[in-house]
Amino acid sequence: MDPKLYEKYSRQILFAGIGEAGQQRLGESSAVLVGCGALGTGVANLLVRAGLGRLRIIDRDFVEPSNLQRQTLYDEADARDVLPKAIAAERKLRAINSGVAVEGIVADLTPKNAEEMLGGFPLILDGTDNFETRFLVNDAAIHLGIPWVYAAVVASYGLTMTILPGETACLACLLQSQGGNGAGMEETCDTVGVLGAAAGMIASLEAAEAMKLLTGQREAMHGRLISVDVWSWHWQAIRVARNPDCRACVRREFTYLEGDAQPHLTMCGRDSVQIHERSRRLDLNELRRRLAPTVAEVRNNDFLLRFRVPPQVPGQATGFEMTVFADGRAIIKGTRDPAVARSLYARYIGS
Repeated sequence: MDPKLYEKYSRQILFAGIGEAGQQRLGESSAVLVGCGALGTGVANLLVRAGLGRLRIIDRDFVEPSNLQRQTLYDEADARDVLPKAIAAERKLRAINSGVAVEGIVADLTPKNAEEMLGGFPLILDGTDNFETRFLVNDAAIHLGIPWVYAAVVASYGLTMTILPGETACLACLLQSQGGNGAGMEETCDTVGVLGAAAGMIASLEAAEAMKLLTGQREAMHGRLISVDVWSWHWQAIRVARNPDCRACVRREFTYLEGDAQPHLTMCGRDSVQIHERSRRLDLNELRRRLAPTVAEVRNNDFLLRFRVPPQVPGQATGFEMTVFADGRAIIKGTRDPAVARSLYARYIGS
């Protein structure tokens, strides 16, 4: 190993579980991270500092002030500039470790792009905030034969499990074994909050599992569903058996990957609806020019356009905030009604 690299990672190389060979192997490896919020920023930070060779980050969202309490790669300037999380994370991580190839992609993971986005990596990391995307990742990982680390956190509680296709239980085994939709945690960060310490704990466990796998130390992997509550300090480690009739890893029925279960509109917290218009491309500068005379507080950058529209019905106290991405997606904040969101999208962006 190059002496400068040896010195850079010397404290990690001294750890018997890694050593010089493990560090070399980590530097030659890669991973793809889906979602870069509280969990994603923690995992990405740890792995880039550890010397992972290449990291791809896929995230559809942008930085807001409410993120800063727990999403450790972002700062107030990122929120003020409404930067996409994937771009802000890429910039921060490159400054942290210029020796790691970091690629931020502003996109929504969908059945149409999942195999292209996730293929070619030896590991997929979960930084998502919804189970529709997690089941899509699970389907794609099993179909492609790629290990992935599932993780989730809410309030003071989180859990994680490493999924090895063909060897361990998958997410569908864990959450869909009774024939339900496997929604898992029904509470969200937008309803009960979340502690940064909980996200940090689960991100650390996820990153440790990733390092074990990428350095070839599979015998050190815990092989369990780990759950922890950092407030009550309750820990559990449960072995999860494969479901012999699992629709994903046994019957290989990839309903999420095939698009049969992926909604066109999704609730995305914060009193918001996301519209997936994946087949259109938007010229954000032209859209700003067209909308400026009729909407308020128009702002845009290279990645998105944000503006406010007035109340739509008599007596409505506030209007709506619309954030439109170049790929046609939009997040309409101020409603939980898909019909209202669709109407606003058609009125201001086009049907």
